[in-house]
Amino acid sequence: MAISKDFHVIAETGIHARPATLLVQTASKFSSEIYIEYKGKSVNLKSIMGVMSLGVGQDADVTISVDGEDESEAIAAIEETMIKEGLAKR
Repeated sequence: MAISKDFHVIAETGIHARPATLLVQTASKFSSEIYIEYKGKSVNLKSIMGVMSLGVGQDADVTISVDGEDESEAIAAIEETMIKEGLAKR
């Protein structure tokens, strides 16, 4: 059973190289399949090129979906990274 969570991106620079790298590193720690969706396009959150190709800017709404054995730990860690990096608020 997959979990998905919506985030509203507040960072002025959106999800650019540095936070994208941190999100990819966080996602890569988990065995679950993790996707980020923006404007109807969904890419693997473990792929830096995929995440960068979305061009997520400030005020964007993204959905992160996690499916797998460690999905609840994965979504919690990704949410933590989004907040810690100033990408989103609780």
